[in-house]
Amino acid sequence: MTETLLINGNWQASSTGASIPVLNPADGSIIAQMAVASADDVNAAVAAARKAFPIWAELNGRERATIMHEAARLYREKYLDESVRLLTMENGKPLNDSIKECKYTADVIDFYADESRRITGTHFSGDVGPTHSFMLKQPVGVVAAIVPWNFPVDLLAWKIGPGLAAGCTFVIKPSEETPLASALLIQAFLDAGLPPGVLNIVTGAGEVGAMLVQHPDVDKIAFTGSVPTGQWIGEQAGRQLKRVTLELGGSAPFIVCRDANLDLAIPESMRRAFSHTGQICISVNRIFVQRHVYDEFVQRFAERAHALRVAANGLEEPNADMGPMINVKAIEKVQQHVDDARSGGAKVLVGGERLRGEEYNPQGVFYPPTVLADATPQMRVMQEETFGPVAPIAPFDTLDDAIHLANSTPYGLAAYLYTQDLDSAFYASRRLNFGGIGINVNDITDIRGSFGGMKQSGIGRELGEPGLDAYLEHKHIRYRYQAPRQES
Repeated sequence: MTETLLINGNWQASSTGASIPVLNPADGSIIAQMAVASADDVNAAVAAARKAFPIWAELNGRERATIMHEAARLYREKYLDESVRLLTMENGKPLNDSIKECKYTADVIDFYADESRRITGTHFSGDVGPTHSFMLKQPVGVVAAIVPWNFPVDLLAWKIGPGLAAGCTFVIKPSEETPLASALLIQAFLDAGLPPGVLNIVTGAGEVGAMLVQHPDVDKIAFTGSVPTGQWIGEQAGRQLKRVTLELGGSAPFIVCRDANLDLAIPESMRRAFSHTGQICISVNRIFVQRHVYDEFVQRFAERAHALRVAANGLEEPNADMGPMINVKAIEKVQQHVDDARSGGAKVLVGGERLRGEEYNPQGVFYPPTVLADATPQMRVMQEETFGPVAPIAPFDTLDDAIHLANSTPYGLAAYLYTQDLDSAFYASRRLNFGGIGINVNDITDIRGSFGGMKQSGIGRELGEPGLDAYLEHKHIRYRYQAPRQES
């Protein structure tokens, strides 16, 4: 399959015929050939989105909602199973994790379909003379959506859901690692009657995304990915004064106070550290445990981590805890962080070396759940985003110490705090510099609440009302009125 470009409602190959393989990270096999969009292809996709914009924007909220709800229904009924299978093959996550992602994707579309009917403005009487003001909200325009490989279907929905509800049109650039499953979501929209050109797809590597970012007819860029790429996008957008939503990296701390319920904190920190092989922007990257319960936490955490199952094939082991990493480059970074921590005095209690057993395909990229005790703030694993299945644990004395340690990196996406003291929870929540904070819960995502980072973790918010507002322009209309003329 090389017809991975969608331009003006038609699936097609690259105008140059160029393609690159999509690999299964579990065994290195080629799943499909992905078209590599040319500059002409990108221009055609943007032109199609620009032409479709007034058509889609002029539909009322009920009309847009009808198409979006139908797309979500068709995706669940017609494409979900195949999307799940392709996601596990191209991404590596166990089947049940793929099912969860794809089902949530449809929920996001349904949520924003309803929100398309709730876009309201405000009005107010002027305070100087006989004037009245109206505040209108109108769609931004053509959006370039650049989507990462770790949640390629779900994070696409986070962008097109609110954007379509607002009345925007899109050119989508999926990751070259995972372009297949998300295409089925878009096909569901086509089947639902979406006008041609409202959603377009251009596939390829970074140069294709760069063409979209720099394209003069793109009004907004919605990007999820690495900090360096996000910084470059911000620079380019700044030169053109384009709107951006940038959800970048994270180094989430998990703080365990002395009064925490360890029966809750231990399994939940483990799930958030090792789910999807640690390749989630809100994965637990650093665990801080108050010294009074440090030894007990470390021992119990390591015992549970040792029992986790890494699937050699996510399709055959749907309930496994982890699968492969995405590629060799990712696994090399993890090993560098572990080696640096080991040389700095951290104790490797579980894992620490690439999996190469007989059950694992030698062409795959597997790394075990790894637990590091007695980590220190200077270690790379405590400062950088590892983006792998590594859980470094360090002790702290006071809550203020933990807050200081948590805030000591350039990242500010997610943080977690486990305590049974309400005062401690509120005290820390106001002082932790993160866009989302989980108190006794290891997931900060909810469709109704905003998601996004502070500091180098990004600009703007997705999900909730702020996620919809990110695709709307606010227009102030001020009107001077007067008494009507009297007919003679």
